[in-house]
Amino acid sequence: MQLGGCVATIYDVARAAGVSPKTVSRVLNGDAPVGRDTRKAVEAAMSDLGYVPSNAARMMRSNRSGLVGLITGALSHKLEPMEPTGLPDLYIVQGIQKVMADNGKTLIIADTGGVSAKVPQLVRTFLQHRVEALIYAADYHKQVTQLSGVGGCPVVLVNCFDADGTPAILPDDERCQFDLVTDLIGSGHERIAHFTLDPEIVATGLRSKGYRKALEVAGIPYDGALEITARQTIEGDDGGLLRSALDSVLSLERPPSVICCGNDEMALRLYGLIRSQGLRIPEDVSVAGFDNYRTIVETLYPPLTTVELPYPAMGRRAAETALGMIKGESGQHAGPELVPGPVHWRSSVTALNSVTKFRSKRRSMSL
Repeated sequence: MQLGGCVATIYDVARAAGVSPKTVSRVLNGDAPVGRDTRKAVEAAMSDLGYVPSNAARMMRSNRSGLVGLITGALSHKLEPMEPTGLPDLYIVQGIQKVMADNGKTLIIADTGGVSAKVPQLVRTFLQHRVEALIYAADYHKQVTQLSGVGGCPVVLVNCFDADGTPAILPDDERCQFDLVTDLIGSGHERIAHFTLDPEIVATGLRSKGYRKALEVAGIPYDGALEITARQTIEGDDGGLLRSALDSVLSLERPPSVICCGNDEMALRLYGLIRSQGLRIPEDVSVAGFDNYRTIVETLYPPLTTVELPYPAMGRRAAETALGMIKGESGQHAGPELVPGPVHWRSSVTALNSVTKFRSKRRSMSL
Protein backbone atom coordinates (compact mmCIF):
# COMPACT_ATOMS: atom_id res chain seq x y z
CA MET A 1 0.00 0.00 0.00
CA GLN A 2 1.06 3.61 -0.51
CA LEU A 3 2.73 5.49 2.35
CA GLY A 4 0.09 8.08 3.24
CA GLY A 5 0.38 9.94 -0.07
CA CYS A 6 4.18 10.04 0.07
CA VAL A 7 6.34 8.55 -2.67
CA ALA A 8 7.95 5.32 -1.50
CA THR A 9 11.74 5.25 -1.55
CA ILE A 10 14.29 2.48 -1.83
CA TYR A 11 14.73 2.74 1.97
CA ASP A 12 11.01 2.11 2.54
CA VAL A 13 11.23 -0.99 0.34
CA ALA A 14 14.31 -2.21 2.24
CA ARG A 15 12.56 -1.86 5.62
CA ALA A 16 9.40 -3.61 4.36
CA ALA A 17 11.40 -6.49 2.87
CA GLY A 18 13.78 -6.75 5.82
CA VAL A 19 16.87 -6.26 3.67
CA SER A 20 19.47 -3.56 3.10
CA PRO A 21 19.00 -0.74 0.57
CA LYS A 22 21.96 -2.19 -1.33
CA THR A 23 20.12 -5.48 -1.77
CA VAL A 24 17.10 -3.62 -3.15
CA SER A 25 19.45 -1.84 -5.57
CA ARG A 26 20.85 -5.18 -6.73
CA VAL A 27 17.35 -6.47 -7.45
CA LEU A 28 16.52 -3.32 -9.43
CA ASN A 29 19.72 -3.22 -11.45
CA GLY A 30 20.43 -6.91 -11.81
CA ASP A 31 24.13 -6.19 -11.32
CA ALA A 32 24.77 -8.79 -8.59
CA PRO A 33 23.33 -12.17 -7.55
CA VAL A 34 20.38 -12.16 -5.15
CA GLY A 35 18.70 -15.22 -3.62
CA ARG A 36 15.33 -16.21 -5.02
CA ASP A 37 13.46 -15.76 -1.72
CA THR A 38 15.11 -12.39 -1.12
CA ARG A 39 14.21 -11.25 -4.63
CA LYS A 40 10.60 -12.27 -4.12
CA ALA A 41 10.46 -10.37 -0.80
CA VAL A 42 11.85 -7.22 -2.39
CA GLU A 43 9.49 -7.44 -5.38
CA ALA A 44 6.52 -8.00 -3.07
CA ALA A 45 7.50 -4.95 -0.97
CA MET A 46 7.81 -2.80 -4.09
CA SER A 47 4.38 -3.93 -5.25
CA ASP A 48 2.76 -3.30 -1.86
CA LEU A 49 4.32 0.15 -1.53
CA GLY A 50 3.70 1.16 -5.15
CA TYR A 51 7.40 1.84 -5.51
CA VAL A 52 8.44 3.30 -8.88
CA PRO A 53 12.19 3.21 -9.63
CA SER A 54 13.82 6.48 -10.60
CA ASN A 55 14.68 6.05 -14.28
CA ALA A 56 16.76 9.20 -14.20
CA ALA A 57 18.90 7.91 -11.35
CA ARG A 58 19.29 4.51 -12.95
CA MET A 59 20.26 6.15 -16.23
CA MET A 60 22.96 8.17 -14.48
CA ARG A 61 24.40 4.97 -12.96
CA SER A 62 24.21 2.72 -15.99
CA ASN A 63 24.54 5.27 -18.84
CA ARG A 64 21.59 3.45 -20.41
CA SER A 65 18.34 5.34 -20.91
CA GLY A 66 16.45 2.61 -22.75
CA LEU A 67 15.47 5.25 -25.31
CA VAL A 68 16.03 5.19 -29.07
CA GLY A 69 15.30 8.25 -31.20
CA LEU A 70 13.68 8.05 -34.63
CA ILE A 71 13.52 11.02 -37.01
CA THR A 72 11.08 10.66 -39.89
CA GLY A 73 8.56 12.51 -42.01
CA ALA A 74 6.14 9.58 -42.15
CA LEU A 75 3.67 10.94 -39.59
CA SER A 76 3.02 14.20 -41.46
CA HIS A 77 2.32 12.63 -44.86
CA LYS A 78 -1.02 13.62 -46.32
CA LEU A 79 -2.50 10.48 -47.84
CA GLU A 80 -5.75 11.18 -49.64
CA PRO A 81 -7.70 8.08 -50.74
CA MET A 82 -7.99 9.31 -54.34
CA GLU A 83 -4.38 10.48 -54.59
CA PRO A 84 -2.06 7.70 -53.45
CA THR A 85 1.56 8.77 -53.24
CA GLY A 86 3.30 5.40 -53.05
CA LEU A 87 3.93 2.96 -50.26
CA PRO A 88 3.90 5.01 -47.02
CA ASP A 89 7.21 5.04 -45.15
CA LEU A 90 5.08 4.65 -42.05
CA TYR A 91 5.70 0.93 -42.63
CA ILE A 92 9.38 1.55 -41.89
CA VAL A 93 8.40 3.12 -38.57
CA GLN A 94 6.18 0.15 -37.70
CA GLY A 95 9.03 -2.27 -38.43
CA ILE A 96 11.38 -0.31 -36.16
CA GLN A 97 8.82 -0.03 -33.36
CA LYS A 98 8.11 -3.77 -33.32
CA VAL A 99 11.77 -4.72 -32.88
CA MET A 100 12.43 -2.05 -30.25
CA ALA A 101 9.39 -3.07 -28.21
CA ASP A 102 10.42 -6.72 -28.39
CA ASN A 103 13.84 -5.74 -27.02
CA GLY A 104 12.60 -3.58 -24.16
CA LYS A 105 13.52 -0.25 -25.74
CA THR A 106 11.27 2.81 -25.88
CA LEU A 107 11.10 4.43 -29.33
CA ILE A 108 10.75 8.21 -29.32
CA ILE A 109 9.56 9.55 -32.68
CA ALA A 110 10.07 13.07 -33.99
CA ASP A 111 8.50 14.11 -37.29
CA THR A 112 10.16 16.65 -39.56
CA GLY A 113 6.89 17.87 -41.03
CA GLY A 114 8.58 17.63 -44.39
CA VAL A 115 11.18 20.28 -43.45
CA SER A 116 14.69 18.79 -43.57
CA ALA A 117 16.14 21.87 -41.87
CA LYS A 118 14.51 20.68 -38.64
CA VAL A 119 16.69 17.58 -38.47
CA PRO A 120 19.74 19.10 -36.67
CA GLN A 121 17.55 20.52 -33.89
CA LEU A 122 15.74 17.20 -33.51
CA VAL A 123 19.11 15.47 -33.21
CA ARG A 124 20.17 17.85 -30.45
CA THR A 125 16.91 17.28 -28.59
CA PHE A 126 17.34 13.52 -28.72
CA LEU A 127 20.92 13.76 -27.51
CA GLN A 128 19.77 15.90 -24.58
CA HIS A 129 17.43 13.05 -23.65
CA ARG A 130 20.40 10.67 -23.77
CA VAL A 131 19.04 8.34 -26.42
CA GLU A 132 21.13 5.22 -26.89
CA ALA A 133 20.90 5.37 -30.69
CA LEU A 134 19.47 7.51 -33.47
CA ILE A 135 17.64 6.25 -36.57
CA TYR A 136 16.85 8.51 -39.51
CA ALA A 137 14.20 7.27 -41.97
CA ALA A 138 13.85 9.06 -45.31
CA ASP A 139 10.67 9.18 -47.38
CA TYR A 140 12.36 7.74 -50.47
CA HIS A 141 15.73 6.28 -51.48
CA LYS A 142 18.19 9.21 -51.53
CA GLN A 143 21.45 10.65 -50.26
CA VAL A 144 21.25 12.84 -47.16
CA THR A 145 23.54 15.30 -45.40
CA GLN A 146 21.41 16.46 -42.45
CA LEU A 147 22.84 14.33 -39.66
CA SER A 148 25.79 15.89 -37.89
CA GLY A 149 27.00 16.64 -34.39
CA VAL A 150 25.89 13.32 -32.92
CA GLY A 151 29.10 12.72 -31.00
CA GLY A 152 29.51 9.06 -30.13
CA CYS A 153 25.82 8.21 -30.42
CA PRO A 154 25.21 5.27 -32.82
CA VAL A 155 23.36 6.35 -35.97
CA VAL A 156 21.55 4.19 -38.53
CA LEU A 157 20.08 5.50 -41.78
CA VAL A 158 17.14 3.75 -43.42
CA ASN A 159 15.91 4.39 -46.96
CA CYS A 160 18.83 6.80 -47.36
CA PHE A 161 22.62 6.99 -47.23
CA ASP A 162 25.34 9.61 -46.80
CA ALA A 163 28.89 10.23 -48.00
CA ASP A 164 30.38 9.39 -44.58
CA GLY A 165 29.70 5.65 -44.61
CA THR A 166 27.09 5.79 -41.85
CA PRO A 167 25.42 2.36 -41.48
CA ALA A 168 22.48 2.41 -43.89
CA ILE A 169 19.62 0.07 -44.75
CA LEU A 170 18.38 0.45 -48.32
CA PRO A 171 15.92 -1.27 -50.65
CA ASP A 172 17.64 -3.42 -53.26
CA ASP A 173 16.00 -1.59 -56.15
CA GLU A 174 18.23 -3.18 -58.77
CA ARG A 175 17.54 -6.71 -57.57
CA CYS A 176 13.80 -6.07 -57.27
CA GLN A 177 13.52 -4.84 -60.85
CA PHE A 178 15.76 -7.67 -62.08
CA ASP A 179 13.55 -10.29 -60.41
CA LEU A 180 10.34 -8.77 -61.76
CA VAL A 181 11.60 -8.57 -65.34
CA THR A 182 13.10 -12.06 -65.11
CA ASP A 183 9.71 -13.40 -64.06
CA LEU A 184 8.06 -11.62 -66.99
CA ILE A 185 10.60 -13.14 -69.36
CA GLY A 186 10.01 -16.55 -67.84
CA SER A 187 6.30 -16.10 -68.56
CA GLY A 188 7.06 -15.65 -72.25
CA HIS A 189 7.36 -11.85 -72.55
CA GLU A 190 10.23 -10.47 -74.62
CA ARG A 191 8.98 -7.00 -75.58
CA ILE A 192 9.03 -5.42 -72.12
CA ALA A 193 8.61 -1.67 -71.73
CA HIS A 194 9.91 0.20 -68.68
CA PHE A 195 8.21 3.50 -67.76
CA THR A 196 10.56 5.11 -65.24
CA LEU A 197 10.26 7.74 -62.54
CA ASP A 198 12.33 10.92 -62.38
CA PRO A 199 15.88 10.11 -63.59
CA GLU A 200 17.25 12.27 -60.75
CA ILE A 201 15.96 9.75 -58.20
CA VAL A 202 18.63 7.27 -57.06
CA ALA A 203 16.22 4.34 -57.36
CA THR A 204 15.47 5.09 -61.00
CA GLY A 205 19.03 4.44 -62.11
CA LEU A 206 19.26 1.26 -60.04
CA ARG A 207 15.99 -0.11 -61.38
CA SER A 208 17.08 0.65 -64.94
CA LYS A 209 20.22 -1.40 -64.31
CA GLY A 210 18.12 -4.29 -63.03
CA TYR A 211 15.82 -4.08 -66.07
CA ARG A 212 18.71 -4.10 -68.53
CA LYS A 213 20.56 -6.86 -66.67
CA ALA A 214 17.51 -9.14 -66.78
CA LEU A 215 17.27 -8.64 -70.55
CA GLU A 216 20.99 -9.29 -70.93
CA VAL A 217 20.90 -12.51 -68.91
CA ALA A 218 17.98 -13.74 -71.03
CA GLY A 219 19.77 -12.84 -74.27
CA ILE A 220 17.18 -10.20 -75.22
CA PRO A 221 18.65 -7.08 -76.90
CA TYR A 222 18.02 -3.80 -75.10
CA ASP A 223 15.72 -1.45 -77.04
CA GLY A 224 15.98 2.17 -75.90
CA ALA A 225 12.56 2.89 -77.41
CA LEU A 226 11.00 0.73 -74.70
CA GLU A 227 12.55 2.51 -71.69
CA ILE A 228 11.00 5.94 -71.25
CA THR A 229 10.80 8.51 -68.44
CA ALA A 230 7.09 8.79 -67.63
CA ARG A 231 7.30 11.08 -64.62
CA GLN A 232 9.75 13.84 -63.76
CA THR A 233 8.50 14.89 -60.35
CA ILE A 234 8.87 13.03 -57.06
CA GLU A 235 5.48 14.20 -55.83
CA GLY A 236 2.34 14.22 -57.92
CA ASP A 237 1.41 13.05 -61.41
CA ASP A 238 2.76 14.13 -64.76
CA GLY A 239 -0.06 12.81 -66.92
CA GLY A 240 1.33 14.31 -70.10
CA LEU A 241 4.55 12.33 -69.89
CA LEU A 242 2.76 9.09 -69.11
CA ARG A 243 0.33 9.56 -72.00
CA SER A 244 3.20 10.40 -74.34
CA ALA A 245 5.15 7.32 -73.20
CA LEU A 246 2.16 5.06 -73.84
CA ASP A 247 1.51 6.56 -77.28
CA SER A 248 5.19 6.13 -78.13
CA VAL A 249 5.43 2.41 -77.35
CA LEU A 250 2.05 1.54 -78.83
CA SER A 251 3.06 3.15 -82.13
CA LEU A 252 6.16 0.96 -82.47
CA GLU A 253 6.25 -1.65 -85.22
CA ARG A 254 6.64 -4.20 -82.43
CA PRO A 255 4.82 -2.77 -79.40
CA PRO A 256 5.47 -4.22 -75.94
CA SER A 257 3.45 -7.11 -74.56
CA VAL A 258 3.93 -5.80 -71.01
CA ILE A 259 4.69 -2.41 -69.46
CA CYS A 260 6.62 -2.12 -66.17
CA CYS A 261 5.75 1.06 -64.26
CA GLY A 262 7.97 3.04 -61.91
CA ASN A 263 5.46 2.57 -59.10
CA ASP A 264 1.95 1.31 -58.46
CA GLU A 265 0.50 4.81 -58.64
CA MET A 266 1.77 5.15 -62.21
CA ALA A 267 0.27 1.75 -63.03
CA LEU A 268 -3.10 2.88 -61.66
CA ARG A 269 -3.09 5.87 -64.00
CA LEU A 270 -1.84 3.76 -66.88
CA TYR A 271 -4.84 1.44 -66.53
CA GLY A 272 -7.13 4.34 -67.40
CA LEU A 273 -5.03 5.51 -70.34
CA ILE A 274 -4.84 2.00 -71.81
CA ARG A 275 -8.59 1.51 -71.55
CA SER A 276 -9.25 4.94 -73.07
CA GLN A 277 -7.63 3.56 -76.22
CA GLY A 278 -9.98 0.59 -76.31
CA LEU A 279 -7.36 -1.89 -75.13
CA ARG A 280 -7.80 -4.60 -72.50
CA ILE A 281 -5.56 -5.56 -69.57
CA PRO A 282 -3.97 -8.11 -69.78
CA GLU A 283 -5.43 -9.48 -73.04
CA ASP A 284 -3.98 -6.72 -75.24
CA VAL A 285 -1.18 -5.46 -72.99
CA SER A 286 -0.02 -6.57 -69.55
CA VAL A 287 0.94 -4.13 -66.78
CA ALA A 288 3.30 -4.48 -63.78
CA GLY A 289 4.03 -2.02 -60.98
CA PHE A 290 6.56 -1.43 -58.22
CA ASP A 291 5.84 -1.01 -54.46
CA ASN A 292 3.08 -3.53 -53.64
CA TYR A 293 1.01 -0.66 -52.28
CA ARG A 294 -2.02 -2.73 -51.37
CA THR A 295 -4.47 0.15 -51.44
CA ILE A 296 -3.82 0.17 -55.18
CA VAL A 297 -2.78 -3.33 -56.23
CA GLU A 298 -5.62 -5.25 -54.61
CA THR A 299 -8.39 -2.86 -55.63
CA LEU A 300 -7.44 -2.50 -59.29
CA TYR A 301 -9.12 -4.79 -61.78
CA PRO A 302 -7.38 -6.93 -62.70
CA PRO A 303 -5.21 -6.96 -59.54
CA LEU A 304 -1.72 -5.64 -60.24
CA THR A 305 1.42 -7.73 -60.55
CA THR A 306 4.17 -5.84 -58.74
CA VAL A 307 7.37 -6.16 -56.74
CA GLU A 308 7.40 -5.23 -53.07
CA LEU A 309 9.32 -2.25 -51.79
CA PRO A 310 10.43 -3.93 -48.53
CA TYR A 311 9.75 -1.12 -46.07
CA PRO A 312 8.67 -3.27 -43.08
CA ALA A 313 11.75 -5.50 -43.47
CA MET A 314 13.99 -2.43 -43.80
CA GLY A 315 12.56 -1.00 -40.59
CA ARG A 316 13.18 -4.23 -38.73
CA ARG A 317 16.73 -4.47 -40.04
CA ALA A 318 17.47 -0.84 -39.12
CA ALA A 319 16.29 -1.49 -35.57
CA GLU A 320 18.38 -4.67 -35.31
CA THR A 321 21.43 -2.79 -36.57
CA ALA A 322 20.91 -0.01 -34.02
CA LEU A 323 20.53 -2.53 -31.19
CA GLY A 324 23.73 -4.25 -32.26
CA MET A 325 25.61 -0.94 -32.21
CA ILE A 326 24.24 -0.19 -28.73
CA LYS A 327 25.73 -3.51 -27.61
CA GLY A 328 29.09 -2.52 -29.01
CA GLU A 329 28.92 -4.42 -32.27
CA SER A 330 30.66 -2.72 -35.15
CA GLY A 331 27.66 -1.86 -37.30
CA GLN A 332 30.06 -1.07 -40.12
CA HIS A 333 29.61 -2.70 -43.52
CA ALA A 334 31.51 -2.60 -46.80
CA GLY A 335 28.55 -0.56 -48.05
CA PRO A 336 24.87 -0.02 -47.33
CA GLU A 337 22.92 -3.17 -46.49
CA LEU A 338 20.46 -3.94 -49.29
CA VAL A 339 17.09 -5.54 -48.54
CA PRO A 340 15.30 -7.30 -51.43
CA GLY A 341 11.54 -7.56 -51.87
CA PRO A 342 9.47 -10.39 -53.40
CA VAL A 343 7.54 -10.31 -56.66
CA HIS A 344 3.76 -10.54 -56.20
CA TRP A 345 2.22 -12.17 -59.25
CA ARG A 346 -1.37 -11.18 -59.98
CA SER A 347 -3.68 -11.24 -62.98
CA SER A 348 -2.59 -7.98 -64.66
CA VAL A 349 0.07 -10.00 -66.49
CA THR A 350 -0.85 -12.83 -68.83
CA ALA A 351 1.48 -15.76 -69.48
CA LEU A 352 2.48 -16.07 -73.13
CA ASN A 353 3.74 -19.63 -72.77
CA SER A 354 2.67 -22.87 -71.12
CA VAL A 355 5.20 -22.70 -68.29
CA THR A 356 3.34 -22.64 -64.99
CA LYS A 357 6.21 -22.71 -62.51
CA PHE A 358 8.73 -20.47 -64.21
CA ARG A 359 9.27 -18.34 -61.13
CA SER A 360 10.85 -21.28 -59.29
CA LYS A 361 13.38 -21.58 -62.11
CA ARG A 362 14.58 -17.98 -62.03
CA ARG A 363 18.21 -17.76 -63.05
CA SER A 364 20.53 -16.94 -60.18
CA MET A 365 23.19 -14.31 -60.54
CA SER A 366 25.25 -11.84 -58.53
CA LEU A 367 24.37 -8.24 -59.21
